[in-house]
This record gives sequence, structure tokens and C-alpha cells, in this order.
Amino acid sequence: MTFHVSQHKLQRSALRQGIKEGSLSIPYILLRGYSRLHLSELDMMLLLHLIAFVDKEKIQFPTIQELQERMSAPPELVISSLQKLLKEKIILIEDHKDEETGIHYERYNLDPLYDKIADLVLDEQLKRMEEHPAESEGSRNLFSIFEQEFARPLTPMELETISGWLDQDQYAEELILAALKEAVFAGKIHFRYIDRILLEWGRNRIQTAQQAKEFTQRFRGSR
Repeated sequence: MTFHVSQHKLQRSALRQGIKEGSLSIPYILLRGYSRLHLSELDMMLLLHLIAFVDKEKIQFPTIQELQERMSAPPELVISSLQKLLKEKIILIEDHKDEETGIHYERYNLDPLYDKIADLVLDEQLKRMEEHPAESEGSRNLFSIFEQEFARPLTPMELETISGWLDQDQYAEELILAALKEAVFAGKIHFRYIDRILLEWGRNRIQTAQQAKEFTQRFRGSR
């Protein structure tokens, strides 16, 4: 009996890890702003399944039946939602040619969805600039500094992350720049690492770049 319980725990642990690794990346601003795109919960769920098929399972053109099988909504509502997404150009169906075989096939193009998400980010930034002109100038400089360090334009998701640090987490710009500097020093220039730095500083009640510098020096000195 003890063996079966232990085996069950091991299997559950392995499955839990597999579930975590097989997670689907969803733009946070899409969850926050899908109603502003006039999307219903059904539309949103259908989009999530399309993203999963295309990005995770590499099935470029799932059939209506495949989509219906994953949803609890009646088939006619799933079809109606898909027609709405196509009509409003949230998604597209395009003809594609395989360069090796010359075979033509249809596939879903989700770029219009991501363009609309980018527009949501830009709209929020514009609103913030109009409400806080002085702060917005600093934000533009902050975005520019990040682009210089990353040596490329920032993605909509990265712009949203920086905006979230400023607006939701209330991190000071100097602290964000200090975290960026620390990431550059460590050779780990990516947003997850910078976010971890900010979280660690937040747990230690660090609010200024000078405090961050002193904390980092103490940490390195203790190693």
C-alpha cells in the first residue's frame, strides 16, 4: 500500500512538472484588454485555443471539429465566434506555399491579433503621457535606454512590462535603470532577470538607486 502511495506521488510530481513546462504564454495585456477589442469570453477562449494550436502544437490550420472538441460551447456558437474573429480581422486565413514541395495550404495568421495588442499598449502609453506629461518624458527616455542596451526595438510585451513596473509596481525610474545596469553587469540582459532583481530589492525595501548599489555591494562582499 505504501509503495502505491509513493508511486502515485512520484507520478503526480512528474505530471505537475510536465504541466508547468507545457504552459501557454498569453500576453498579459490581452487578458486585461480583450473587452476593449469587443471580444467576449467565448471569443477569448477560442483565441487561446488557436494560439495553442499554432504556437504550441505547430498545427497551422486546426479544423472546426478540432476546435469544437476542445470547447464546451455549442458547435454553432464556436463557428459564430470564429466567423466574428475573421470578419473583424482579429485573425486571418491565408494561403501559403511550401517552398520545398510546392504544395499550397491554408493557415491561420495571428499577426493582426498581436498588432491590436500592440495598439492597446501604445494607447495606454499615450493616455499616460497625456495625464502625466512630465513623467511621460522620463518614460520615453527609459524606453530608449532599454532599447540601447538591448540593441533592438522593444516588443509590445516588453513595453508593457516596463509600464507595469512604473504604474502598477510603482518602482522609481532610477531603480529600474539600476536593475538594468545590474543585469548588464551580470551578462543576463533579459526582462525576467531584471524583474527578479526588482522583486528582490522590493523584498528588502530598497527604493533608490543608491540603496540598491549598497545592497549589491554587501551581497557581493558576503559571497
